Amino acid sequence: MPSYSKSRSRAVLALLLVLLVVISLFSLTCGVIPASFSDVMRALSGNSLAAVFGGTGHGAEDQLSMVLYRIRIPRLLLGILVGAGLAICGTVMQGLFRNPMADPGLLGVSSGAALGAVLIIVLGVNWFGALLHTMGSWLLPMMAFLGGLTSIVVVFVLSKTHGRADVPTMLLAGIAVNAIAGALIGLLSYIADDVQLRDLIFWSLGSLEITNWRKLTVGMLCTLPAVIAMPFYANALNANLLGENEARHLGLKVEQVKKHLIVMTALVVGVCVSLSGIVGFVGLVVPHLLRIIIGPDHRLLLPASALFGACLLVAADMIARTIVAPAEIPIGIITAILGGPFFLWLLIRYQKNKRTI
Repeated sequence: MPSYSKSRSRAVLALLLVLLVVISLFSLTCGVIPASFSDVMRALSGNSLAAVFGGTGHGAEDQLSMVLYRIRIPRLLLGILVGAGLAICGTVMQGLFRNPMADPGLLGVSSGAALGAVLIIVLGVNWFGALLHTMGSWLLPMMAFLGGLTSIVVVFVLSKTHGRADVPTMLLAGIAVNAIAGALIGLLSYIADDVQLRDLIFWSLGSLEITNWRKLTVGMLCTLPAVIAMPFYANALNANLLGENEARHLGLKVEQVKKHLIVMTALVVGVCVSLSGIVGFVGLVVPHLLRIIIGPDHRLLLPASALFGACLLVAADMIARTIVAPAEIPIGIITAILGGPFFLWLLIRYQKNKRTI
């Protein structure tokens, strides 16, 4: 195993942070209304901000300010939140199952969360009217969380053999859960009206288009505590890489750690899916690439994955918004184009490693 110096790893973290800032600033200049970096800086000034919230905006600069504060900045923050959340959850799951092919999408977490969200979209008024009246904006992410949690618990229970998670069984269980969730989503699509059907297409393809400050605030309140807490389990994940028995000998409460991480993963993925739809392969590609660059130490891998995931999704959103402007490609298509070939490469590499053993 190659050695990875701490200085190199910290340099990668610093580079990813700078890259995220640069990509974020560049994304604010991209869109139907063209803007230079200097235009964005002027539009973000205090006077323009007062014009936006005071309702007195006029002229090109104030028009750009309106676009930035009401569309592009919430969309940028959503991309950072979803990218960081999916990437760090992918890292946690790969460390938990000790397999680089573990991913929230492959194991059915994303589809289960989407099913929970779709239930509210199609049946919310008729079946969940009282809950909608009581919980309002919180009901959709909560149902997505419950759907994701149910999926990952089913996969985990079905994949356990003699107290351990069997990776091939886990992937097969994930395929089964994806198929069942997909069938139920298809059934709900069949009975949905035209407005609901448009929302369902959004969930199935993934997009950062439909967002506002209220949804973004709810998403941050739900996911940020879990995302911040996950790096505190880095040492537990490092011990788990040695095997569950060895981790127990080191004093790790393996089952308790699993339950905590599974619940947090379901929460983060569920809320991200409720906000952006199904965005695949981020949790698969990001941690695997970083593991090659900075090594398997989760103390650095977890924060690096969050930064790199945010960079990747913000960049993918820029491509989705600009490649066929003024139209927009769903971001899930962009991530699938990037992640699909990478997953095939992972499978080929996995088969070669099996032959050499």
